[in-house]
Amino acid sequence: MNNSLQLLLILLAVAVLVVVLFRSLQLPAMLGYLIVGVMIGPNALGWIPDAPETRHLAEFGVVFLMFSIGLEFSLARLRAMQRLVFGLGTAQVVATMLLVMLTSMFFDLGWAAGLALGGIMAMSSTAIVSKMLVERAELNTPHGQKIMGVLLFQDLAVVPLIILIPALSSHDGNLSATLAYATLKAILVLTALLTFGQRLLRPWFHLVARQKSSELFMLNVLLFTLGLAWITELSGLSMALGAFVAGMLISETEYRYQVEEDIKPFRDVLLGLFFVTIGMMLDVHALISGWGWILLLLLILVPFKALVVALLVRSFAGDWGPALRTGLGLAQAGEFGFVLLTLTGGANLLPHDVMQNVLAAMLVSMLIAPFLIQHAEAIVRRISPEEWMNSAMQMHQIAVQSMSSNQHVIICGYGRSGQALAAFLKNEKVSFIALDLDSRRVHEASASGERVVYGDAGKHEVLQAAGLMRAKALVITYDDKHSALRILRHIQQNRPDLPVIVRTSDDSNVEVLKKAGATEVVAEVLEGSVMLASQALLMAGIPLSRVVRRVQEARARRYSMFSGYLRGNRDEAAEETDSVQPRFQSVMLHEQDRAVGMRLGDLKLVELNIEVNGVRRHNLLGGEPSDDMLLRAGDVLMLLGQPMMLEAAEKRLRQG
Repeated sequence: MNNSLQLLLILLAVAVLVVVLFRSLQLPAMLGYLIVGVMIGPNALGWIPDAPETRHLAEFGVVFLMFSIGLEFSLARLRAMQRLVFGLGTAQVVATMLLVMLTSMFFDLGWAAGLALGGIMAMSSTAIVSKMLVERAELNTPHGQKIMGVLLFQDLAVVPLIILIPALSSHDGNLSATLAYATLKAILVLTALLTFGQRLLRPWFHLVARQKSSELFMLNVLLFTLGLAWITELSGLSMALGAFVAGMLISETEYRYQVEEDIKPFRDVLLGLFFVTIGMMLDVHALISGWGWILLLLLILVPFKALVVALLVRSFAGDWGPALRTGLGLAQAGEFGFVLLTLTGGANLLPHDVMQNVLAAMLVSMLIAPFLIQHAEAIVRRISPEEWMNSAMQMHQIAVQSMSSNQHVIICGYGRSGQALAAFLKNEKVSFIALDLDSRRVHEASASGERVVYGDAGKHEVLQAAGLMRAKALVITYDDKHSALRILRHIQQNRPDLPVIVRTSDDSNVEVLKKAGATEVVAEVLEGSVMLASQALLMAGIPLSRVVRRVQEARARRYSMFSGYLRGNRDEAAEETDSVQPRFQSVMLHEQDRAVGMRLGDLKLVELNIEVNGVRRHNLLGGEPSDDMLLRAGDVLMLLGQPMMLEAAEKRLRQG
């Protein structure tokens, strides 16, 4: 008992340390689990033995992984992406399997082993690739859509491969009959489960949900999932197949999202254990002795797979740019490849040394995948000369849209927030240009006469084409810290005086974004709480004028630009006319300006009724600066006042 507890503590301690390290490096936790398995497994430090009990427990990780895939399975989504999924996806999996099978026959592995190896190599990592695409805001780009379509088909292709690989190990000499029997059995079992399961599932879940017990609901989900997994295992099929069916049945009910949230802790913990056991399979000594074969396999896997995918996408889409980006995005091995490799090992289709070499090559390919995706743009431009032409054409289209604009607002992202902002700007007759990576959204907006163009705002040349040097302000309307930091870096290098407003979901990234150069950061959680408080005060009988004042005070404390205006205008009843309405203007001081080297109080801007709301220096914004502050070149002064007085104040700063 003490020994088991000691092993468990070792596993937990090493897993926590390594996963924390990988998350700090912005790498998937799955890679951390794999390395934990390599480190503490029987073939390295030997802290944990490769016991059958450990492997059996890890099988439940695969069960919950397949259950999650089943939950994500949507017939509507499948119909919307059917050309990508069933066209490009099928071509990628079939072409990879056939080519690997033909290649393996030169190494005397046999067609059955080659077919299993082809299925393993055909898989790509959904976890790594989808995470990278989301972080880089590339999910809705042409190559992002193609990558997700292929990954969706790979997830579906696992199901028949799970049936096929155990059948390939048949030694009765009549493989075709064995395969036919396995396929027929799978069809009958799946038909029965889908037919009767759908009829029984909804009434039973309604009954359980009416008890209003979260524990009972969770137990019911586990019973249903593991029950179907047990039925498929009894039928001679895999537990993973039953779990997939369970997820698919629940996905058609209204309980899908609740189940997905409840099952997540079980899935993540057991998946972590599964990847640890995969890492434990790797023999470090075999890795050292067979490094040549591993390198050869790696060279076959990554460039070969990237080339196959790129050629297929090129034939489907006719453009080398998205084709190469898609190929680089799908070049690595995937987590389902490990599932199929485990089945292949259990069926004794591959020799032990080949298994070790394949496993090592898969691990290395997944380790380099984030770096390949991160530098895909530079690789594509180096490989494809026509990509420069396409990029130039895109920049030309953006420049044509922005050419007539001056003192305009650049909107990064034309989702719901971007569209709402554009409506406000149009009402005030403020010129703007919006950048978005969703080609469908751009097409619809352009057709309705909006100034929306396709382009990645995180690229320097796109911002320049959108008129960065002539813009009056820039707004990042989507919640993506990494993309926002890239945009802010480009702005600090080219237009440090440009006011930038950034949207974020909560307060956790406010300081980071402000240090990077954001003039103001709007946190949705704060705005939501302010409006909740205002509605609650109104319902509690507080006078409307006092509620409005409280809202203004809350925003003044959060947004420094409102503070001076609200202090001076809190009790005014009538709204001033536009000609004398106070407004903000940012002024950046240059070496030749008269104000450089002077104290702020000596400029006597108060005589012009100008308030210096803040001074940005070295990307740090200080509010309400003192009169003794010595001004330097590069300082950005945020001035608040009437239009004519702002012009006079800027003249005084420049000329004295």
